[in-house]
Amino acid sequence: MLRTATCGQLSLQNLGETVTLSGWVQKSRDLGGMTFIDLRDRYGLTQLVFNMDDHAELCAQARQLGREFVIQVSGTVIERTNKNPKMPTGEIEIKTTSLTILNAAKLPPFLIEDDTDGGDELRMKYRYLDLRRNPVRSNLVLRHKMAQSIRRYLDALDFIEVETPVLIKSTPEGARDFVVPSRMNPGEFYALPQSPQTFKQLLMVSGFDRYFQIVKCFRDEDLRADRQPEFTQIDCEMSFIEQEDILNTFEGLVRSLFRDLKGIELPEVPRMQYADAMRLYGSDKPDTRFGMQFVELNDLVKGKGFGVFDSAELVVGINAKGAASYTRKQLDELTDFVKKPQIGATGLIYARYNEDGTIKSSVDKFFDEAALAQWATAFAGEKGDLFLVLAGPKEKVRKQMNELRLEMGNRLGLRDKNTFAALWVVDFPLLEWDEESGRYHAMHHPFTSPKPEDIALLDSQPGEVRANAYDMVINGTEIGGGSIRIHDRALQSLMFKHLGFSPEEAQQQFGFLLDAFEYGAPPHGGIAFGFDRLSSIFAGLDSIRDVIAFPKNNSGRDVMIDSPSTIDQKQLDELKIRSTVV
Repeated sequence: MLRTATCGQLSLQNLGETVTLSGWVQKSRDLGGMTFIDLRDRYGLTQLVFNMDDHAELCAQARQLGREFVIQVSGTVIERTNKNPKMPTGEIEIKTTSLTILNAAKLPPFLIEDDTDGGDELRMKYRYLDLRRNPVRSNLVLRHKMAQSIRRYLDALDFIEVETPVLIKSTPEGARDFVVPSRMNPGEFYALPQSPQTFKQLLMVSGFDRYFQIVKCFRDEDLRADRQPEFTQIDCEMSFIEQEDILNTFEGLVRSLFRDLKGIELPEVPRMQYADAMRLYGSDKPDTRFGMQFVELNDLVKGKGFGVFDSAELVVGINAKGAASYTRKQLDELTDFVKKPQIGATGLIYARYNEDGTIKSSVDKFFDEAALAQWATAFAGEKGDLFLVLAGPKEKVRKQMNELRLEMGNRLGLRDKNTFAALWVVDFPLLEWDEESGRYHAMHHPFTSPKPEDIALLDSQPGEVRANAYDMVINGTEIGGGSIRIHDRALQSLMFKHLGFSPEEAQQQFGFLLDAFEYGAPPHGGIAFGFDRLSSIFAGLDSIRDVIAFPKNNSGRDVMIDSPSTIDQKQLDELKIRSTVV
């Protein structure tokens, strides 16, 4: 070993010991007769001292060291005269007696410090340098600890970790697949898995009644802060269970993670039906750290001569507690916010419940004091509150109000990253209508079981059928979702029929699963958690990129290794693929 201790290990208990350390030069300070160097490894920092009077040649050598040089030193642990309480090793330093340069280093393109001067793209290009920084490294340590905690919890409940294939068959449902050409089968392609869904169901058919896997998945989708082309999920499946068993088991997992990693006892996770989530929050992943639930105003505001309200399918508002003091400028900013193209509202109505008891609105021409007092009652308003109202088509205006609610939550400081609110959303619709294709698609996936009492509606009212499906939401982010699965051939074939598959297409795409159901498939269900998303919430981050060792940028590129890239014509010829590059 090139070291006897790490740079975060030594303390006053080690005084007088002779030690050897190895690491990177964080910074150096030349004070004439003495040179100080902070030596860094992934465990911490230790200060080295080189004394000109004791070792002139060694001190001269230390003065030549640059940032990020890799060195090995030996010396004696001594007590620091100027202690640094902010460093775990701040009470000691190493009186250095030998120095070996293991590798010189060029000046890095950005500072390897907690607060760096490197922008996102530059740090992604030199990700191996970015990973030396404490915040990034601590995120990966947290991710590691989370994986270990997950394995301990599930192992204690008799779950078995099974690896499923990475080269599988492409299917038409869901997001776009990444495809891999087969050299040995010209003209045919594998797909990279969007999830191990069918394989984990087959494991249930096989009798492995409790399966899990921390697994890489791939989706060729447009990217955003919480989405990468390759991502990791905690994939789980159980047999001989009902929905309540899944919710209890995996609520226990999440509460165990909060206990292990954050020292927080998460309270019992409440349940909310999908329909209520959409009605009260305009979202199937509501942030319940704060209230501000929607209030529907149709009965109060229609027929008063205000065309915007009279012609709207839904008039809905929120009560921003304590925000009546908002200035006209601030209200104009909110109006501009909801009129952004990505939100799409045509305007914003507001009413202030002033401290003197008066209520003034932007539509006083149509609503007198008595009518506005009815608004205040509907909003459970108090003096100092601000009522914000939108109107329009029902589904559209709920989405717009959801965005406004989250914006107000941010402005009022109600979305604290150190506060955690978890929620189960249940009873999702089984199917959703897609205008572009002109047919229904599975809201989750084609293997989700409908609620038994709703199966009769599949032919007459498919949009009204509820699924045995559930999502876990934390702080407004969906971190996991799953369902009770279909486990018999007849019902699965019926589901494929309603998704537009002919019997021949269903057999071609999923015959292996349909056939397996004829050999004694048990009732089963499962869930998959987004491991990257969960890690980012625990780390208090907005982007999952910061908890992934080597992420892609927003264009799906790895700028460090310059991928994706073209490949040699010889490789294309072997794959029987004609190049389209001009």
